[in-house]
Amino acid sequence: MENLVGIYEKALPRQMSWGERFAAARDAGYDFVEISVDETAERMSRLDWSVAERLAFFRASRESGIPVPSMCLSGHRKIPFGSADPEVRSQAAAFMEKAIRFASDTGIRVIQLAGYDVYYEPTTAASREHYYEGMARALEVAARYQVTLALEIMDTTFQNSISKYLRLKERLPSPWFFVYPDLGNLTAWGNDVPDELRRGIEHIVGVHVKETLPVTPGFPGAFRDIPFGEGTVDFVTCFKTLHDLHYAGPFLVEMWTEKAADPLREIAAARCWVGERLKQGGYE
Repeated sequence: MENLVGIYEKALPRQMSWGERFAAARDAGYDFVEISVDETAERMSRLDWSVAERLAFFRASRESGIPVPSMCLSGHRKIPFGSADPEVRSQAAAFMEKAIRFASDTGIRVIQLAGYDVYYEPTTAASREHYYEGMARALEVAARYQVTLALEIMDTTFQNSISKYLRLKERLPSPWFFVYPDLGNLTAWGNDVPDELRRGIEHIVGVHVKETLPVTPGFPGAFRDIPFGEGTVDFVTCFKTLHDLHYAGPFLVEMWTEKAADPLREIAAARCWVGERLKQGGYE
């Protein structure tokens, strides 16, 4: 049985309709699309879609044969759980509940959360405590709707390893809380990536496949827009480690194509490139 390989919504042209996005993903060889609800007003407003709009989205997905099993929810960068402002924390809780309800209505099973306590504010002991409180409430709502929340390993030090997620899991021992590691982010922070994957294998519900450049004393790292093959991620070793651990979940190609002359050609090329590395690692 082959693992499913999906494509991030932001790799597809923004002006496309959902039907066009699904067709483009299918034609490029992908099995699914991961929807983005980021901090832009346009994408955040998706959580306010009417029942008819949600049904139309679900129908377009199913009729195309390209499901949307996961959501990348990064809108909390704008309204974080850890904010010093109680009004912002209240907005964050409401936003999270809307995302969970949206997922329940549209067949999305996994909401990938950016692992930030705050983003535009300084991290403090108080911000971390507020974050834990917000996550605890979010997981209660997730349990009610049977939607999984999965923490992405990120581009800041707050949650930049699976080991840190495992410590967070001890504090938030919900059966609806898992991890969604990003191979690029794990690599950029200098983690022993195979060891991290082995430590967290029982908690991994999805894997982001992305290229990065590492953080060094004189360089903050590059966490996006690095073409495959031009970064330092050892994808073959990562895939071999996951294969040996019997990881059977999905892989999500995370890339951005705003600057590409031919985005559809870029995503098709990425699918081939990643597919070759998956084969070298024992998959497909």
